[in-house]
Amino acid sequence: MPTYRFLNTKTKEEYEELMSIAEMESFIKKRHIKLLPPTQMNIVAGVGSTNIKNDGGWNEQLSRIAEAHPESNLADRYGKKTNAQIKTKNLLNKYRKQKK
Repeated sequence: MPTYRFLNTKTKEEYEELMSIAEMESFIKKRHIKLLPPTQMNIVAGVGSTNIKNDGGWNEQLSRIAEAHPESNLADRYGKKTNAQIKTKNLLNKYRKQKK
């Protein structure tokens, strides 16, 4: 249940009460009370785990994109490669490092 801030319009007294929405609505109707905005807000930045697992359809789509762009970073992570392609890439990287 939320906490509401109220202002008594006769006495100008501010106070907080813990009650349901229905109770708050009837509470305001019966008295000379005005509902004030909350002093603090609870904001949720995210819900769930940061370690999200993708389903098979999404992984398949990523592999299709990787096949269309074989030299991209996405291809390094999700692309399907044969052993010959892996060995060739490693050999090229080795010689590129030697030239620097």
